[in-house]
Amino acid sequence: MNSLLMNDLLMSNLLIAIPLLPLCSAAILILFQPNDRWTRILGVSSVSLAALLALILNVQVWDEELFIIQASLGEWLNIGALASSELASQSAGALNLSFGLYLDPLSLVMITIICCIGALIHIYSASYMIQDADQCRFFAYLNLFVSSMLILVLADNLVLLYLGWEGVGLCSYLLIGFWYQKTDNNKAANKAFIITRIGDTAMLIGIILLFYQFDTVNIQQIQQQSQTLLRANTAGESQLISVSCLLLFAGAAGKSAQMPLHSWLPDAMAGPTPVSALIHAATMVTAGIYLIARNDALFQLAPQVLMFIAVIGVLTLLFGATSALFQTDLKRILAYSTISQLGYMFLALGVGAASTAIFHLMTHAFFKALLFLSAGALIYCMNHEQDIMKMGGLSKKLPLLALSFAIGCAALASLPMTSGFFSKELILQQVALAEQPLLWWGALLGALFTALYSGKLFFIIFMGKPGHAPSHKTPAVMGAVLIVLMTLALLGGIQPQGVLHLFGELTVNSSSSLTPLEHGLPILVPLVGVILAWFWFGQTSRDKPVNRVGLGRFIASGWGLDSLFASIFITPFKKLTYLNRHDIIDASFRALETVSYRLHLMFNRLQTGQLRRYSASLILFSILAIAWGVIR
Repeated sequence: MNSLLMNDLLMSNLLIAIPLLPLCSAAILILFQPNDRWTRILGVSSVSLAALLALILNVQVWDEELFIIQASLGEWLNIGALASSELASQSAGALNLSFGLYLDPLSLVMITIICCIGALIHIYSASYMIQDADQCRFFAYLNLFVSSMLILVLADNLVLLYLGWEGVGLCSYLLIGFWYQKTDNNKAANKAFIITRIGDTAMLIGIILLFYQFDTVNIQQIQQQSQTLLRANTAGESQLISVSCLLLFAGAAGKSAQMPLHSWLPDAMAGPTPVSALIHAATMVTAGIYLIARNDALFQLAPQVLMFIAVIGVLTLLFGATSALFQTDLKRILAYSTISQLGYMFLALGVGAASTAIFHLMTHAFFKALLFLSAGALIYCMNHEQDIMKMGGLSKKLPLLALSFAIGCAALASLPMTSGFFSKELILQQVALAEQPLLWWGALLGALFTALYSGKLFFIIFMGKPGHAPSHKTPAVMGAVLIVLMTLALLGGIQPQGVLHLFGELTVNSSSSLTPLEHGLPILVPLVGVILAWFWFGQTSRDKPVNRVGLGRFIASGWGLDSLFASIFITPFKKLTYLNRHDIIDASFRALETVSYRLHLMFNRLQTGQLRRYSASLILFSILAIAWGVIR
């Protein structure tokens, strides 16, 4: 018994240490600002140690299918305690909040991805940013980013989750605009911050409505009550729950760049490449997926909202894939590909396959981190060139990067036996089993476009006609990180039973069987897409106008949605502010001030200080009063 208690205490302490390590490191870097060498050591070691602790937790619960580990950092807020104890105990609406951490199979998967991928990105950053003059600020923000995401996924209540949610948003703003000397970087940071605030506001309202509905913000209590309602066959009957779920999805759409709140993500490439890798692979954009997966039982009560999520996912994956196909900027191609892959995850969530969505989140973290860090190494070797049309024939000059891009693009295109193949095929299978043919065909068309732009990316850079020659070789530290990620991108999808059983009782179950077409096309279509990419882009000249036609420019601009939003929202707002340049509200207060001043001057004339004038006015007032009384 004592050994069992000691083991529970150890697990709780490990759980507390995981988010606190990068948080304390960020505080030390901000407050004491050590030199660059110690900055790199502290910044990298804190996240690496958190990753080690996460792996220890995995080992400790390896044989456990279901487990729960809880820890608390103290009480945050107890509104019921403000009233008398008798009233507080009887109050259904008492709000009790603590800094509570909750670990179960879902959050264990998430913290393992965040810590391990985050540690690799930190190690890579130590080499990538070695010449930067402001490394201390960079690693402080990066550590805080990881800590905020860990708090988000470990929170046991929605308010603490929202605290981590806002911390992630703040850190993304700071890191996207890290090189703030350039105005465009500041604009990109502002854009990301403002657009995600729209979703965050909706999410906060949704949390308030859930508290009103369930009398708690504890996530597990909400899920338990939701499962009780599910067993009572009340799904779809509560409009308030549906509205709450829709508002939570708005927050998820903002963070995870789903239409129409997606346009911040391509511009977020203004930050350093390791930041892009962290945002896309392990932190910010995965937060929306986690939010809905964590509240899966709640969303099952709103089937109309789930169908809406699935439709938005399909539209987003098609939008992202087609936009990526017509990009020439290396990082923007990868940014639009992230939007598309997130669309697949939301599609899986919408058809009730939350485990499959988390599985694709995991494999996507592997190959997207590989692609972004490979892109960073390539940009470094090419003297900060990002236009793929100025590259070509680099396979022999940069063989390691050629191999890393080949594996990353293959996994992105879901070619057989890569990690992306297993997870994306499973999504298509779940959509087919959900008997949603239109969504299935949309996802399959997205897979074709994905294979096309993945092939284009690889063939133009490494197999095309020679372009600019590289000026550097890949640094050893960057190369070592890429080798680890290559292994994960290839093997990370094998034997995913632990992930796929996260939501076993709520995942889509159907007696329907897949047709040969539904089995074969998801395997065949990516292969056809890569072959077409070879014929179209394999020998593309650098001077060939790949997307200079009108339609290509239109799609490359993100289907003109930025221009549409500017004409609908930004331009009218600017005109309104111009009309109000003198500030109507402020002018009304100035007018009130003027009237008051004039009245003061008028009444001030009565204050002469002469006694005979006061006596005369008193006599005159008395006569008038008597006369008025007589007349009446």
